[in-house]
Amino acid sequence: MAEQPDKPARNGAERVALVTGSLAEPRLIKVAGEIASPALDPVVVNVGVKVAALMTAEIVERRLKLPEGAARVVMPGRFRGDLSRLERHFGLPFERGPDELADLPEHFGKARARADLSRHDVTIFAEIVDASALSLSELVARARSLAADGAEVIDLGCLPDTPFPHLEQAIAALQAEGLKVSVDSFNPEELTRATRAGADYLLSLTEHTIPIADEGPAVPVLVPSPPSDLASLVRAIEACRAKGQAFLADPILEPIHYGFTASLERYAALRRLYPDIGILMGIGNVTELTDADTTGINAILMGVISELRLNAVLAVQVSPHCRLAVKEFDRARREFYAAREAGALPQGFGGGLMALRDRRPYAATPDEIADLAGEVRDRNYRIMVAQDGVHVFNRDGHHTGADPFAFFPALGVENDAAHAFYLGVETARAEIAFRLGKRYAQDEALKWGIAGRGDGRDDDGSADPHRLTFDKAGSTLPAKPDKSEP
Repeated sequence: MAEQPDKPARNGAERVALVTGSLAEPRLIKVAGEIASPALDPVVVNVGVKVAALMTAEIVERRLKLPEGAARVVMPGRFRGDLSRLERHFGLPFERGPDELADLPEHFGKARARADLSRHDVTIFAEIVDASALSLSELVARARSLAADGAEVIDLGCLPDTPFPHLEQAIAALQAEGLKVSVDSFNPEELTRATRAGADYLLSLTEHTIPIADEGPAVPVLVPSPPSDLASLVRAIEACRAKGQAFLADPILEPIHYGFTASLERYAALRRLYPDIGILMGIGNVTELTDADTTGINAILMGVISELRLNAVLAVQVSPHCRLAVKEFDRARREFYAAREAGALPQGFGGGLMALRDRRPYAATPDEIADLAGEVRDRNYRIMVAQDGVHVFNRDGHHTGADPFAFFPALGVENDAAHAFYLGVETARAEIAFRLGKRYAQDEALKWGIAGRGDGRDDDGSADPHRLTFDKAGSTLPAKPDKSEP
């Protein structure tokens, strides 16, 4: 149990006031007892309102009685008042805590501090597979989009039997955008044109086509021929090393059931042979040719890249289910770099790749929700999710289930279209959260990691929610206008 405000703080412990209302007080007292330690003395302070998130700064100034010896004050995460005003009034630091009580332990340092995701050591090549069929304006638009998602090199994929008369102009146009350019083609003539035009990289050169690299400044990306022949790649590498030619090596990642495991072994074997050369992994054969969400695939492939310290990745976004491959890999390279530098597992570094499920999907237990429902004295519906389903409750009843349609007959909103629409949206969100195992918070969009938020705003897991603009306080639905008024 948390100490009462009139008791002195324990010696050496920082006394922190946890402000709340009457509905959340019992749960907060329990959590405060769990986080109390020789260094932390949390004291729960009930301001005398039911829902603390609806307080204003003026109410807090009038009603808040701080415990003796308090060093700082933590307000509910959804409190919308002016913290700087409260700091001036009380002369103490005020801060917002997490939106959910279940996350309070992390707020007090029980979890790793926010990771620095500004660094990485993997270059992303993003391929435009049908480059020869696109106009210059289309290529530039596509390249800008890929660069915005994290790509540093735009790879122009040349189509077989499709002329690319504007290849030189395309290279110049993309480089004018500040981008590096690589060209991938089975046609030696196109590769020769590309390097003579100043391309930065030439993809898929074998031991037999290395001489093309002598035609210009482009760095060759060497591949084995056939893909399973690591010895041929080694010969190509040695040929480049003998003449001091810069290069990247790509042992070729094969599709699952068509040599996938053996190809991973080739990457490991090549790194053992050459600890210091640049190695590129093309991921399209796995992401594009596997019916699975790419966030998880990219996380596993990034694990291989991170352990072997590979230097570059080639991503493609042809299949619709791979439309975020570049963005996902940009996030993966940053999270895994931070984890590796910290000597840690890739956990707790932002969770940008946790798109479909959350580690802690439930903010409350069924019993805690039942206790809260028993204290509600108004008609406003609260919606919460626990491991037993979706809970919808107000003063008139408490309903639990998983099908939004099943709730409707019990809610009494048949003659209130706006309220019915609102409850339909919220219970549908809650159902999705329950079935997938995601965190649900009423009146907030579900969060999908790097895949983006349900309200159109990106949320890659690293953003500080308190930097966002808070919704205006008040009812979840505006009152209907009085049609009798002029």
